[in-house]
Amino acid sequence: MKKILLVATVQSHIAQFHKPLINWLHEQGYIVDVAARNNLAEKNNLHLDEPDNIYDIPFSRSPFSLKNIKAYKALKKVINDGGYDLVHCNTPVGGILTRMAANKLRRQGKVVVLYEAHGFHFFKGGSRKNWMIWYPIEKYFSKKTDVLVTINKMDYELASEKFKAKRVEHIPGVGLNLSQFMSVDEATNIKKELGLKDEQHIVLSVGELNKNKNHQVIIRAIAHLNDGNIHYVIAGNGPLREELEKLAKKLGVENQVHFLGYRRDIPNLFKAVDLLAFPSLREGLGMASIEAMSAGLPLVTSNRHGINDYSEDGKTGFKYNPNDYEGFAKGIKAIVYDEELKRQMGEYNARLSQNYTVEVSMAKLSKIYEEVLNNEQ
Repeated sequence: MKKILLVATVQSHIAQFHKPLINWLHEQGYIVDVAARNNLAEKNNLHLDEPDNIYDIPFSRSPFSLKNIKAYKALKKVINDGGYDLVHCNTPVGGILTRMAANKLRRQGKVVVLYEAHGFHFFKGGSRKNWMIWYPIEKYFSKKTDVLVTINKMDYELASEKFKAKRVEHIPGVGLNLSQFMSVDEATNIKKELGLKDEQHIVLSVGELNKNKNHQVIIRAIAHLNDGNIHYVIAGNGPLREELEKLAKKLGVENQVHFLGYRRDIPNLFKAVDLLAFPSLREGLGMASIEAMSAGLPLVTSNRHGINDYSEDGKTGFKYNPNDYEGFAKGIKAIVYDEELKRQMGEYNARLSQNYTVEVSMAKLSKIYEEVLNNEQ
C-alpha cells in the first residue's frame, strides 16, 4: 500500500485546499499523512480529520526563523521513518524545509518530491525585495524537486523557462466547490443588517485584512466617488482593521465602509451585493474571485499575477493597476449603475468559473500523481 505525506506550514492550508486530494487518494487505497503546524484553533470553521496521521510540526512562516531548525529536525524524522512513496509539499517555508529533509531519500530514488506552488512571491510587476529574496531560493530548491506544480500561467511559464525541476506542471488552482454556491436559496439581508436602503449599492471584498489584499485602494475609490449610495463591505479579520478604519474616517467615508469580520455566509452574501472587489497586490489565483464569479457577480480586480488568468477587462468586469483608486472608482460606478452590463458580466463569469472547479483541478492533479507513482515521468 502506497503512502503519501502532505506538508504545509500550517494545517489550515491542508484543511482549506487539499481535502478533495486526500479523499481521492483514500479512494485509490493510499495512506495519507499530514505534517504541518496545528493552527486550527485560530480558524474556527476548519477541521482536519481526513488524514490517517497528523504530525504537528512547529513551522514558522519566516524562512529565517530559528524555530525552523526544530521544525526541520522533526520533519526529517517523519520523512525518514514514514516510508513514503511521495511527499507533496506546499507553501514557501514548508516547501523549502521538506525538500531539504527529503533530498537524500529523493536522490536515492526512494521517494518522489512534489512541490505545489500556490503563487510565487516574485512575478512580473512584483516587488524588487521579493525577487531578491524568494527568486534565488525557489530557483535553488527547484533542483531538489521531481515535480513542480503551479496554479497560474505566469508562474508556469517562469518555472518552465528558469527552474530546474525534473517536471513542471500547471493546474487551474485548488478547485472550486460549486455545490456550496449552487445550493444557496436566499441572500443574506445585509442591507437590513447595516441599516441601508434598498436602492443603495454594495461592493464586497472577502479576505484577510492585510497589506496584500490592498483594501485601502477600494476605500480610496469610495471616497473618490463621493456617492453616498455606494457602500463598501469587507468580510474578514486581520491585523490592518484599525488602520483601514482610520483611513475611512480620514477620508470621510466611515459611514460607507463596513467591516463585517469573519463570516460563514459568504455564498449568501454574494447574492446580496452588486460586485466583488479584488485589488490584491499578489495572488496565486484568488479563490474569492472565482467563487464570486460562480455566483454570477462582476469583478473589479487588480491586474497582477494569477488574477490575470481569469480577469478579462470589459468581460468579467474591469481591472486596474492596484494603486489606481480612480480607475477602481470608475469601474465600480460603471457596474452598479448599469443593470444590463452587470447582468452580462455576471452570466459570463458564471460560465467562466466552470474552468476552475475542483473536478477540473483534481482530474489534472490525479493524473500527475498516477504518472509519477507509476514511474511514468
